[in-house]
Amino acid sequence: MEQIVLIIHLILALSLITTVLLQRSEGGGLGMGGPNAAAAGRPATTPAQKFTWALAIAFIVTSITLTILSAQASKDASVLDRLGVAPAAAPQEAPATLNGESLLPPSAPSSDPMVPTVD
Repeated sequence: MEQIVLIIHLILALSLITTVLLQRSEGGGLGMGGPNAAAAGRPATTPAQKFTWALAIAFIVTSITLTILSAQASKDASVLDRLGVAPAAAPQEAPATLNGESLLPPSAPSSDPMVPTVD
Protein backbone atom coordinates (compact mmCIF):
# COMPACT_ATOMS: atom_id res chain seq x y z
CA MET A 1 0.00 0.00 0.00
CA GLU A 2 2.79 2.38 0.94
CA GLN A 3 4.63 1.76 -2.34
CA ILE A 4 1.52 2.55 -4.38
CA VAL A 5 0.95 5.83 -2.53
CA LEU A 6 4.64 6.67 -2.91
CA ILE A 7 4.52 6.12 -6.69
CA ILE A 8 1.38 8.28 -6.96
CA HIS A 9 3.13 10.92 -4.81
CA LEU A 10 6.15 10.99 -7.12
CA ILE A 11 3.98 11.25 -10.24
CA LEU A 12 2.04 14.12 -8.62
CA ALA A 13 5.29 15.89 -7.75
CA LEU A 14 6.58 15.68 -11.30
CA SER A 15 3.20 16.76 -12.72
CA LEU A 16 3.03 19.69 -10.33
CA ILE A 17 6.51 20.86 -11.30
CA THR A 18 5.64 20.56 -14.99
CA THR A 19 2.35 22.48 -14.75
CA VAL A 20 3.90 25.30 -12.73
CA LEU A 21 6.72 25.68 -15.24
CA LEU A 22 4.33 25.64 -18.21
CA GLN A 23 2.17 28.48 -16.88
CA ARG A 24 2.60 31.98 -18.18
CA SER A 25 4.39 34.39 -15.87
CA GLU A 26 2.16 37.21 -14.68
CA GLY A 27 5.09 39.46 -13.72
CA GLY A 28 5.13 41.83 -10.78
CA GLY A 29 6.17 39.28 -8.18
CA LEU A 30 4.37 39.42 -4.83
CA GLY A 31 1.81 41.90 -6.13
CA MET A 32 4.34 44.67 -6.77
CA GLY A 33 2.87 45.64 -10.12
CA GLY A 34 3.07 49.42 -9.75
CA PRO A 35 0.94 52.23 -8.36
CA ASN A 36 -2.35 50.88 -9.75
CA ALA A 37 -1.73 47.29 -8.68
CA ALA A 38 -3.84 47.61 -5.54
CA ALA A 39 -6.79 48.98 -7.51
CA ALA A 40 -6.61 46.27 -10.16
CA GLY A 41 -8.80 43.23 -9.53
CA ARG A 42 -7.58 39.69 -9.63
CA PRO A 43 -7.64 38.14 -13.07
CA ALA A 44 -9.96 35.24 -13.75
CA THR A 45 -8.70 31.80 -12.83
CA THR A 46 -7.48 29.85 -15.84
CA PRO A 47 -7.94 26.10 -16.28
CA ALA A 48 -4.18 25.66 -15.82
CA GLN A 49 -4.36 27.35 -12.42
CA LYS A 50 -7.30 25.17 -11.39
CA PHE A 51 -5.38 22.07 -12.48
CA THR A 52 -2.34 23.25 -10.50
CA TRP A 53 -4.49 23.69 -7.39
CA ALA A 54 -5.93 20.19 -7.83
CA LEU A 55 -2.45 18.71 -8.17
CA ALA A 56 -1.24 20.64 -5.11
CA ILE A 57 -4.15 19.41 -2.98
CA ALA A 58 -3.59 15.81 -4.14
CA PHE A 59 0.14 16.16 -3.36
CA ILE A 60 -0.60 17.34 0.18
CA VAL A 61 -3.09 14.50 0.71
CA THR A 62 -0.56 11.89 -0.41
CA SER A 63 2.09 13.49 1.83
CA ILE A 64 -0.17 13.19 4.87
CA THR A 65 -1.13 9.63 3.89
CA LEU A 66 2.53 8.62 3.61
CA THR A 67 3.23 10.15 7.01
CA ILE A 68 0.38 8.22 8.62
CA LEU A 69 1.37 4.94 6.96
CA SER A 70 4.99 5.39 8.01
CA ALA A 71 4.01 6.16 11.61
CA GLN A 72 1.81 3.06 11.80
CA ALA A 73 4.54 0.85 10.38
CA SER A 74 7.11 1.98 12.94
CA LYS A 75 4.80 2.31 15.93
CA ASP A 76 6.35 -0.39 18.11
CA ALA A 77 9.92 -0.51 16.85
CA SER A 78 12.83 1.88 16.90
CA VAL A 79 15.27 2.35 14.06
CA LEU A 80 17.90 0.31 15.89
CA ASP A 81 15.43 -2.56 16.37
CA ARG A 82 14.72 -2.66 12.65
CA LEU A 83 18.44 -2.65 11.82
CA GLY A 84 19.15 -5.43 14.29
CA VAL A 85 21.81 -3.43 16.13
CA ALA A 86 22.06 -4.00 19.86
CA PRO A 87 22.48 -0.86 21.98
CA ALA A 88 25.99 -0.28 23.23
CA ALA A 89 26.64 -1.36 26.80
CA ALA A 90 27.41 1.40 29.27
CA PRO A 91 30.98 1.45 30.52
CA GLN A 92 31.46 -0.09 33.95
CA GLU A 93 33.30 2.86 35.42
CA ALA A 94 33.60 6.32 33.94
CA PRO A 95 37.01 7.93 34.40
CA ALA A 96 36.85 10.57 37.12
CA THR A 97 40.22 12.10 36.35
CA LEU A 98 42.17 13.09 33.29
CA ASN A 99 45.94 13.25 33.70
CA GLY A 100 45.50 13.32 37.45
CA GLU A 101 43.13 16.32 37.42
CA SER A 102 39.49 16.24 38.42
CA LEU A 103 36.96 16.72 35.63
CA LEU A 104 34.51 18.46 37.94
CA PRO A 105 34.41 22.27 38.15
CA PRO A 106 35.84 23.87 41.27
CA SER A 107 33.45 23.81 44.18
CA ALA A 108 31.45 26.97 44.86
CA PRO A 109 31.82 28.78 48.20
CA SER A 110 29.32 27.77 50.82
CA SER A 111 27.72 31.24 51.00
CA ASP A 112 26.16 32.97 48.01
CA PRO A 113 28.31 35.99 46.97
CA MET A 114 25.25 37.79 45.57
CA VAL A 115 23.51 37.88 48.95
CA PRO A 116 24.83 40.66 51.18
CA THR A 117 25.87 39.65 54.66
CA VAL A 118 24.44 41.40 57.70
CA ASP A 119 26.99 42.36 60.36
